[in-house]
Amino acid sequence: MKRFRPGVIPTVVVALLLPLMIVLGFWQLGRGAEKTALLASYAERRAAEPMASSELATSADPAYRRVRLSGQFDAAHSLLLDNRQRGGKVGVELLQPFQDQRSGLWLLVNRGWLPWPDRRVAPQFSTPTDALTLDAWVYVAPGATFQLHADPVSRTWPQTVTAVEPGKLWQTLERDGFAYEVRAEPGPASYQTDWPVVAMGPEKHLGYAVQWFAMATALLGLYVYLGLHNAKEKHHANGHESTQHV
Repeated sequence: MKRFRPGVIPTVVVALLLPLMIVLGFWQLGRGAEKTALLASYAERRAAEPMASSELATSADPAYRRVRLSGQFDAAHSLLLDNRQRGGKVGVELLQPFQDQRSGLWLLVNRGWLPWPDRRVAPQFSTPTDALTLDAWVYVAPGATFQLHADPVSRTWPQTVTAVEPGKLWQTLERDGFAYEVRAEPGPASYQTDWPVVAMGPEKHLGYAVQWFAMATALLGLYVYLGLHNAKEKHHANGHESTQHV
C-alpha cells in the first residue's frame, strides 16, 4: 500500500461512479438484447398469415400479430395523433374505429401518417364509405406512454391527442372494442405507414454500453495512475527529507 496512495477524495469518487458506470453498461446490453428479441418476434409474426379478428380477441399475446379485417370505418370519430414526424416534417397519424363484420368487434385502426404543415388548417383526409377488407398488425407499446399532461376531454371530432388509448375511446363511445391499436398495412385505405418497430435499435444500446464501459475503464486507469503517482511523489519527498537530515 505504500506504493499506492490515491487519496481519500478520489477513492470516494471512484467507489461511487465506477459501480454505477458498470451497472449502466450492463443495463444497456440488456436493453439491446430485449430489442433484438423484440425485432425477431416482430419479423416472425409479420411473416405469418393474417388471423381473423375473433382469434385476435382471444390471443394471450397479440403483439405484432397480423389480422385481416372486413368491415367499415367510423369516420365520425377520428383521432389525430399529434407530434409525429417523417423525414423532418411535422404531421399526425390518423386513427379511426373500424367494425369487423364477421366478429362484430370494434378495432382502432391507425391508417398512417399525414403531413400537417400549417396548424391553422386542419389536416386533410378522406374515409372510405363502402365496406372493405384490409390487413393490419397489432401494436403494443414497449412501455407506458409518457405524457406531460392528460389530453383534454373534447366533444368535437376529429380529436387531436398526444397518446393512443383505445380503452378510453371504447368507454366514451360505449362499444365493445379491442384493447390495442392496430396499424394498417399499405393499401387503398392507408396513408404513410412506415412505422419503426422500436425508437432505438439494438446497435445504439450496444454503442451506449461500450461508452459506459470505456468511461469506467478510463476512470479506473486514472485512479490507478493517480495512486501510483502520489505514492511516487511521497517516496521522493521522504527520500529528500532523509538526505537533508544526513
